[in-house]
Amino acid sequence: MPLDEAVLASIREAAHLIKGSRYVTALTGAGVSVESGIRPFRGPGGLWTERGEPPMDGYRRFKADPKGYWEEMLSPARRSRFSDSFLAAKPNAGHYALAELEAMGVLKSLVTQNIDNLHSEAGSRRVFEIHGNRFKLRCVECNARFLRAGFDLSTLPPRCPECGGVVKDDVVMFGEPIPGDVLAACHTEAGKSDCIIVAGTSAVVYPAASLPLIVKEKGGAIVEVNPLESELSKISDVVVRTPSGEALPALVEALKKLA
Repeated sequence: MPLDEAVLASIREAAHLIKGSRYVTALTGAGVSVESGIRPFRGPGGLWTERGEPPMDGYRRFKADPKGYWEEMLSPARRSRFSDSFLAAKPNAGHYALAELEAMGVLKSLVTQNIDNLHSEAGSRRVFEIHGNRFKLRCVECNARFLRAGFDLSTLPPRCPECGGVVKDDVVMFGEPIPGDVLAACHTEAGKSDCIIVAGTSAVVYPAASLPLIVKEKGGAIVEVNPLESELSKISDVVVRTPSGEALPALVEALKKLA
């Protein structure tokens, strides 16, 4: 379905703004992956909107009993249609558009709140996964990360082959601090940026939601791509009111015309 003229006008405006920027980054949320068949956690149709949010003390319980945590994690009862949707999901046009913007030299880095690995699958290289990656494991002591597939889970809790620390899945749990290495990298990228594309996020989850504010406070610009109003809408320089899978490919084409 063709984009209407108002949306096209906002995309052209965004392209001019991005073209004139020195260092452009992106922040993505669950809305970017909805078009790949993964339900969001919050908002309309959200898993937590429907079922309620998980317990807020998940990390405390993990620390108290890491062996019990892993036994529960590996239980067949933990498998659900939601987890199956991650396994079946493929990158959509929005993911590929962001990877193309990076390949064009327009996008310098991408911070994602998503745990689905779809940005990397689409070809993005400088991806900072602020909430982790469900296909990876992480040592809670040294932050070393490992692919979950093939990792030795014969002894629980598993131990880090590099430092001997306890290993958990890489996904950041409620009550768990964002790993210091990725958080520092995200703040560094925001500090460099004079423009940030914010796509598919309600901008209510911190510290990710603070990154556009860092850019704005430095005099930079915010381009919001979201079919719904968010916490950032009122301070965004350009708002594109359509799903990212439609808007971002159109943004790529608009930027090509300005090259």
